Amino acid sequence: MTEGQVRLDIEGVVATITLDRPAKLNALTPAMLDQLGEIATGIDRDHDVRVVLLTAAGERAFCSGADIDAWSRLSPVDFWRRWIRDGHVVYDRLAQLRQPMIAVIGGLALGGGLELALTADIRVAEQQATFGLPEVGVGIVAGWSGIDRLVGLIGPSRTKMLGLTGDPVDAAEAARIGLVDVTCGTGEGLDTAHRLAQRIGSRAPIAVQLTKQLVGAVQGEGRAAAMDAMAGGLAMNTADCREGVASFREKRSPEFGNR
Repeated sequence: MTEGQVRLDIEGVVATITLDRPAKLNALTPAMLDQLGEIATGIDRDHDVRVVLLTAAGERAFCSGADIDAWSRLSPVDFWRRWIRDGHVVYDRLAQLRQPMIAVIGGLALGGGLELALTADIRVAEQQATFGLPEVGVGIVAGWSGIDRLVGLIGPSRTKMLGLTGDPVDAAEAARIGLVDVTCGTGEGLDTAHRLAQRIGSRAPIAVQLTKQLVGAVQGEGRAAAMDAMAGGLAMNTADCREGVASFREKRSPEFGNR
C-alpha cells in the first residue's frame, strides 16, 4: 500500500494503522481516504484483531488535515462527491469499528487530522502535540462530523472556542478540557498506547466490543444498530430460535415454548 501512503501492520491482537506521508505532515489525500476505508473494512472483519492503534510517521505531525492542493483543485461537484461524502463514509467506518481504537498523537492534529483523531475511542497525546480547527482561516468549515464528535466530547462552548477562532491548543490544555485521555513525553506515545492496547486486548473481546457499542448507543450513535444486534444475539440463543430453524428445515409447524 504505497500510493495512498497509509500502512497497516498486525501483530498479535493489535492492528496499527499508520499515516505515512511525513514530508507533507501526513496531510490527507483522496487516495489516503480510500486506503483508510479499505483498511477499516478489513480490520472490522478480522476476528483476530482486538484493538486498533491509529498513528502517524514523523515527529512533526499526526495529521495536518486535508491536503489543500488536493481538494482545492476539485470541481464543486467532485468536492461534494469525492471529498465530503466519501470522507464521511470513511471516518464513520473508522469510528464504528467493532474493536476499540486508540489514536496516538505526536505533533500537529489540525482540521481533518483532529477530526480523524476524534474517530478513535481513546486519544494518547505526546506533550508536544497541538490540536486545532483552522478551517475558518481558509474560508471553509470543519467537516467529516468533527464538530458533532467534538461537541459530544468537550461540549458546545469549548468547541466554539476552537472552531470560531481557529486557535490551537497544546496537549496539556487538550487534556484539561477532555479532548485527550492520556498524555506522555515526546516519543513515548506508541509505547504508552501499546501498553493500554495490551490491557484492553487481554479482556474478553466480545464484552469489550459490546461495551464500545453500548457507549455509542448512549451517545445516540448507532443506537438502532446496537439494539438490533443485542436483541438479535439474545434471540439467537433461545430454544425458540432453535425450534424455529429446525421446523423451517423440516418443513413443519414450529412448537414454540417461550424459552
